Amino acid sequence: MVISFDSLIFIKDDAKRCQLYNVIVFLCSCDLMLQVYTGNGKGKTTAAIGLAVRAVGAGKKVGWIYFDKGGDQQQERKVFLDKFKGLIDFEKTGLDRIDPVTGRFRFGVTSEDVIEAERGLALAREWIMSGNYDLIILDEINSTVDLGMLKKEAVLELLEKSDRRVHQRRIRSWLKTSTKNGLELVFTGRNAPPEFLDNADLVTEMTLVKHYFYRGVRAREGFDY
Repeated sequence: MVISFDSLIFIKDDAKRCQLYNVIVFLCSCDLMLQVYTGNGKGKTTAAIGLAVRAVGAGKKVGWIYFDKGGDQQQERKVFLDKFKGLIDFEKTGLDRIDPVTGRFRFGVTSEDVIEAERGLALAREWIMSGNYDLIILDEINSTVDLGMLKKEAVLELLEKSDRRVHQRRIRSWLKTSTKNGLELVFTGRNAPPEFLDNADLVTEMTLVKHYFYRGVRAREGFDY
């Protein structure tokens, strides 16, 4: 039987109709929701940071996995450790692409990059299946797939398993009259595959209109990383 709001018109008893309405509202609020931030403009990770802080403010537990960002340049990690310890868990995967001597960015993909990306995906699977998080951010997973470090099919499989896991959790939580059972996933990074967009509930594309980088301004600590 498919339960939807349309089903309510067939129920004559007001009390039963009200009860079914509450069930539908509860189940709809517990779905897996996927947000995708992509595009060539600045602001994808920045938007995810803002969402994480907002979620913490609402009493939610956040998990953050960095893909292809193995260095220590990202300044928000200091805040996660100092101000949000126990509220925002994070794990960095990937090698440091910034040469410590020359400061130059390393392009290309090595076998070590692939191993690190697969480690990140395995960790994402573990966190999702644990049921301990309300929001999980997979930072730069889009570009990691685009660069060939992960297969998009592996990520889509994770989405499918995550959706089934959330459905199992919501049924158990309904029986326990708990309300903590939904899961919000966020994918960031350029060149999100079309399949990610098709599966998403929200897609935001950051469009490059103007950027100081093209005037020769280098990435600035605290503003760009």
